[in-house]
Amino acid sequence: MYVQELQPVAGSLGLSALVAALPLLIVLVLLGGVRLKAHLAGLAGLAAAVLVACLAYGMPLDQTLSSAVQGAVFGLFPILWIVVNALWVYRMTVRTRHFDVLRRSFGRLSDDPRIQALVVAFCFGALLEALAGFGAPVAICSVMLVALGFDPVRAAVVSLVANTAPVAFGAMGTPVVTLAQVTGLPLDSVASVVGRQTPLLALIVPLVLVGLVDGRRGLRETWLPALVCGVAFAVAQFAASNYVSAQLADIAASLAGAGALVAVPHARVAAAESVRASVLTGVRSEELDEPDPRPQVVRAYAPYALIVVIFSVAQIPAVKDWLAKATRTYDWPFLNVVSPDGKPVGGNVFVWPIVSTGGTLVLLAGICTAAVLGVHAREAVKEWAATVRELRFAILTVTSVLALAYVMNLSGQAATIGHLVAAAGAGLAFLSPVLGWFGVAVSGSDTSANALFGALQVTAAQEAGLSPELLAAANSSGGVLGKMISPQNLAIACAAVGLAGREGDLLRKVLPWSVGLLLVMCLIVLGQSTPVLDWMLP
Repeated sequence: MYVQELQPVAGSLGLSALVAALPLLIVLVLLGGVRLKAHLAGLAGLAAAVLVACLAYGMPLDQTLSSAVQGAVFGLFPILWIVVNALWVYRMTVRTRHFDVLRRSFGRLSDDPRIQALVVAFCFGALLEALAGFGAPVAICSVMLVALGFDPVRAAVVSLVANTAPVAFGAMGTPVVTLAQVTGLPLDSVASVVGRQTPLLALIVPLVLVGLVDGRRGLRETWLPALVCGVAFAVAQFAASNYVSAQLADIAASLAGAGALVAVPHARVAAAESVRASVLTGVRSEELDEPDPRPQVVRAYAPYALIVVIFSVAQIPAVKDWLAKATRTYDWPFLNVVSPDGKPVGGNVFVWPIVSTGGTLVLLAGICTAAVLGVHAREAVKEWAATVRELRFAILTVTSVLALAYVMNLSGQAATIGHLVAAAGAGLAFLSPVLGWFGVAVSGSDTSANALFGALQVTAAQEAGLSPELLAAANSSGGVLGKMISPQNLAIACAAVGLAGREGDLLRKVLPWSVGLLLVMCLIVLGQSTPVLDWMLP
């Protein structure tokens, strides 16, 4: 049996926290300072966490390595199981050119470039974030906006700022699933609180986007469709995350936002020539004018409809209980850890939801998609294998970061840091989103930031007498605002629109929005920790 200790270094909480923070500091310095590749930084941090656990905390080597393996296994299933299958669905739509049909369909919704920015960057970007995440929305939406005639810099900035509100529920809910796992909090509880924070961003971001596209005139002339889009997105994201499924939150929100834009009369009015001339400074792709038969358009939307239907059916109580019967629970080998008060920790047990997990449901949707789009079984398997190959470094990064998180959590390192951070008291509620923001800004992933800091936030909350669910959710909600300034996303945006080497220019343009929206989120979380806004929490 290994008993976690909070002050193993000279009996000092401060010194112990400093040593416990070394793995995190190593990862952050290697990523942000040395600019080392993410998977190498993750492996270096994992090695440091193992050494600290064994040498400073006295955790037996077999238990330390076993906790790392469990973290890596969780990174593979269900986290990467979701990501791989979701990206596989997207790749099949690209292979069959139905993605191009979808892109042209969006282009016909309005001639107004400000509305096009909302449809492509905000609504469709959210749909891509729901299915793939990991930079795909920024790359794809930037290219689509350039094809519509946007200047490359403006296209990149709009896509980066738009990729905020949906991030916490991206890749079929991967960030909140990870957050629930590393904190030991119920997924429904965590998703519910996140779903009462990020929708407030959705009310603001569309207005910011039309302002970025066309300045004050854009706000003055298109505030109504922007606000309606934001409200529809926010309501759908709140409802899905709280009452349906965290995995469906972004899909429902993106479709609701797009539907609201179509329904508002202003969204269908062609923009004045002066607006088009001042905004669309690039060259519009002639491919956008190609006609598409209605059956092809229906097929282009089919993959996303299939996912919605399959996940919705899976939430029916009788079906949900039937799928849950395949869940297996194991006592994890070589692991026997108890907390400082002598209670066994949740990491001693591994739960494997074989069928009910989001990745398996997306796989089923992918099989149906292949049939609807006419992809031969052999080609579908090739695309799946190609998806794994494309994500090989992301796979290594996620597994190493999750292994690092599990070693820190089970050895007691995260608890030590959390007890020290709790000294901030009531101010902790204001600062908690900043920690998530910093983690995503460096790592480029809300999933990684939740894995690294989720348990720390919960421990600090418990010590400070605050809601663990609130601060855990704040880590993810604050993290989404670091996405637009992460070097990874900036590089992706620049590469997509031919601006290689101009990451600094983009950073200067999006940094004020990142910091400004972060301040809004900090105030929201602070308010939710007090009687002022605590009525918002479940």
